[in-house]
Amino acid sequence: MEREAGPVGARRALGRLVEAVLANRGKANAVFDILAVLQSEDREEIQEAVRACSRLFGALLARGELFVGQLPSEEMVMAGSRGATRKYRVWMRHRYHSCCNRLGELLARSSFQVKELALSTLMKFVQLEGEHPLEKPKWEGNYLFPHQLFKSVVGGLLSADEDHSLLLCQFREYLEHDDIRYHTMQAATDAVARATDGRPEVPLTFWNNAFTLLSSVSLPRQERAPSSFYVKHAELSDKWKVVHLREHRKAFQQMWLGFLKHQLPLRICKKVLVITHDSVLPHLAQPRLMIDFLARACDLGGAVSLLALNGLFILIHKHNLEYPDFYRKLYGLLDPSVFHVKYRARFFHLADLFLSSSHLPAYLVAAFTKRLARLALTAPPEALLTVLPFICNLLRRHPACRVLVHRPRGPELDADPYDPREEDPAQSRALESSLWELQALQRHYHPEVSKAASAVNQALSEAEVSIAPLLELTAFQKLTINIVPGIELPWWHSS
Repeated sequence: MEREAGPVGARRALGRLVEAVLANRGKANAVFDILAVLQSEDREEIQEAVRACSRLFGALLARGELFVGQLPSEEMVMAGSRGATRKYRVWMRHRYHSCCNRLGELLARSSFQVKELALSTLMKFVQLEGEHPLEKPKWEGNYLFPHQLFKSVVGGLLSADEDHSLLLCQFREYLEHDDIRYHTMQAATDAVARATDGRPEVPLTFWNNAFTLLSSVSLPRQERAPSSFYVKHAELSDKWKVVHLREHRKAFQQMWLGFLKHQLPLRICKKVLVITHDSVLPHLAQPRLMIDFLARACDLGGAVSLLALNGLFILIHKHNLEYPDFYRKLYGLLDPSVFHVKYRARFFHLADLFLSSSHLPAYLVAAFTKRLARLALTAPPEALLTVLPFICNLLRRHPACRVLVHRPRGPELDADPYDPREEDPAQSRALESSLWELQALQRHYHPEVSKAASAVNQALSEAEVSIAPLLELTAFQKLTINIVPGIELPWWHSS
């Protein structure tokens, strides 16, 4: 092909070649010229070549001019005595495969425009192959989908070398179709298995891409039969797995469990845990199978443990999971650092949720109350304005623990029986103790802290006070609460 200058010239030249090939089989060798431009280093030339291939092979697929069935080798067919039409279709399908392979390579190009165009072209071919299958049905009504082509697309998106987050955002629009979502889950499961097979270390880039794709897959929250198909069919058969939501749930579960069984980087583990309760657990066919991942994460400590406990809490209360160490693990997270970490607001939000049941034993709630009070002695003022209302809410919620602030006819204590070093809240002897720490905090230099600690001197109101507004305030807002107009602490009012 004689190259014309500039993208306009390339478009015209390629357009003439496409028209020639489609109009006359004798011009089939012009396909080599089109494919040669796909190898160009010039971004605009590549884009024109991709568009030309899209027109050419899109038309050939629609017209049924590519060989259908198990593709024989090119050499064997050309040397045989079969008819010219069969030879042409086999030969042209090999060229189609070369085109698809090159488009897959272009997903790794530095130019996002090239990657985006290559992806949309490959997905166009997926749609056309689905509607005009290149394999023969094994029986009447057999469901056919271009699995190999689609697996290569998903495999290209899950690169181990390049961050494809932007490209995966483009791919997300295809996931709105039920069939693409179903086959994406299957292809992602295979891609993760291949990427991790026999490899001692998997690049972080791969895990990032994989998480971005997996977290983009969302199943319907309401029970309904999948009906939005990217590949159009004259009618849907009830025998096809792809039309049943229960099969989508199975594929979703297999995809996530296959991903989570690996030793994930800590940052990926955190990202997974943040979405587990809302985006993963509700869609699993068997949510209890998440126990292994959540239990491992729970042992990592810090924010990861807290997030893992949130998932375990859902399994315990909604799926009857038995996890005796749950509150012991939560108790172990209570140390001085909890007042200084960036996830402090999340911690108290979740701790409030975990300790919300009025059926928890008094010794357990007393242990949490006592440890929080002890930690409050060295906590910064802005943290105390969250912790103290939290403690009072626990006392409201669990009247049996009010002996910590008022023990009628109780003996005088020469020493505090509470053991802060005990890891088991049941053995901490917190219920035998008192909240003398709150009395000490009543002499705090910050007036709002002193006011908050003094609330236990009077009878507490029955209604709990929401700590949510406090969690949303900045440290500056809390410490200047009495001088900032329009901001008022929701102090618990005495009855």
